Amino acid sequence: MSSARHISARSLAAHLKRGGVIAYPTESCYGLGCDPRNRRAVRRILKLKRRPQKKGLILIASDYHQVAPFIQPLTAAEQQRLQQDGAQAVTYLMPAKPSCPRWLRGVHDSLAVRLTAHPFARQLCRSAGSALVSTSANRSGMRAAKTYGECSRMFGKSVWVLRGRVGKRKRPSTIKAWAGDRIVRQ
Repeated sequence: MSSARHISARSLAAHLKRGGVIAYPTESCYGLGCDPRNRRAVRRILKLKRRPQKKGLILIASDYHQVAPFIQPLTAAEQQRLQQDGAQAVTYLMPAKPSCPRWLRGVHDSLAVRLTAHPFARQLCRSAGSALVSTSANRSGMRAAKTYGECSRMFGKSVWVLRGRVGKRKRPSTIKAWAGDRIVRQ
């Protein structure tokens, strides 16, 4: 499958609903993703990465409405800020709603959220009709996969690897605290 446009939205949604995991290009590397509401799928990602749940995960979305079920409400101006900074690959640690699952936020009261501007990733969120878990496609402590081939070799048939181009960023997204704009990861 050569691009997000050629992926059947129905096939993608069905795969995610069944607890499927996907690997897809993002701003700087391939990412692993799944339906954030599917605890079993999130656990599969954590197991593949050998990552502890307590750290929490990032959600990407094409627009604010896809992350609204997970975070405290934002004003129109705050929604605009989130959209603009997402275009710069900024991920924010946002105050999570009490109903936000622990398997997403780990031991934190916040949830990492980015409104992605990467065309492929944004289209995936649109096709899925929801936000997606987005974590680098690697084992914890290892270099993230940058190509379809690397991702396929690393995870084999355990994930649906989608073909596409990784963005030009050399580093992962910057992570900032929503309140105060403190940089957590550069």
